[in-house]
Amino acid sequence: MTAAGASGDDRALIERFLEMMAAEAGAARNTLAAYGRDLAGASESLGGKLGCADQAMLRILGEEWLSLARSSVARKASALRRFFAFLAEEGLRADDPSEALPRPGAARTLPRTLDHQDVDTLFAEVERRLALDRSPANLRLAALMELLYGSGLRATELVSLPRNLVRRDQPYLILRGKGGRERLVPISDRARAAVAAYAETLPKDGAYLFPSGDKHVSRVRLFQLLRNLAADAGIPPDRVSPHVLRHAFATHLLEGGADLRALQTMLGHADIATTQIYTHVDSRRLVELVNQRHPLTDPK
Repeated sequence: MTAAGASGDDRALIERFLEMMAAEAGAARNTLAAYGRDLAGASESLGGKLGCADQAMLRILGEEWLSLARSSVARKASALRRFFAFLAEEGLRADDPSEALPRPGAARTLPRTLDHQDVDTLFAEVERRLALDRSPANLRLAALMELLYGSGLRATELVSLPRNLVRRDQPYLILRGKGGRERLVPISDRARAAVAAYAETLPKDGAYLFPSGDKHVSRVRLFQLLRNLAADAGIPPDRVSPHVLRHAFATHLLEGGADLRALQTMLGHADIATTQIYTHVDSRRLVELVNQRHPLTDPK
């Protein structure tokens, strides 16, 4: 029974919840350990603010879980629902925000995505802001967008990038992602130029490319920046998130003819089955591809 990985108030709340599960619900040791891991992981993802999380923050967690197996999502969501029910019953908070957690059905749903026009609209809004004011905040937003859509980085990977990892003379970076696995991530000329322009506004000795106080910009803040950008661009904010842009990166590469194995490497998926979620390319285009490229197709 442990809340290792959580921080501050969250750790105390999780430990109280686990004590209740052991004493009143008679939960087995393995069940308690699983709850502890899932709650500590959620606390870490939300910057130690799980106990006071609102529905918007829980939706962010749901976005991060989109690439997981349904069974994993169901387990994590169940742990959080019981946790928030406990907090409400004990009077430790007045509401229960767990309605915002995903409820995986019988079939795995495809992640939401944006079409090319939507992406162009978002970047046009970034350019509009820069034309009015090349402030550090606008330059930062441009760098964030270019790296999200141009390289398919996960939100955590993006906000925690070291200060000097992206270099103007290097068209890729070596990134350590989920499970400690290293992968090569291509960085476009546009992204490197945007990062270089933004980096000129930063102190030379900072630890992070996207600093915020002594740490880096949080995933929650990144989520908020994208939603604000979408609203100003005339796109419903609930359609845009870091994961949606990562999915757009994958989908648009596949539509352009990218190889699924190469995409697996770029996205950092350990299993090709995870990458196959991203292959919901237009069926009409696939039919045309077979009709045009299959060796037995009649050239007439």
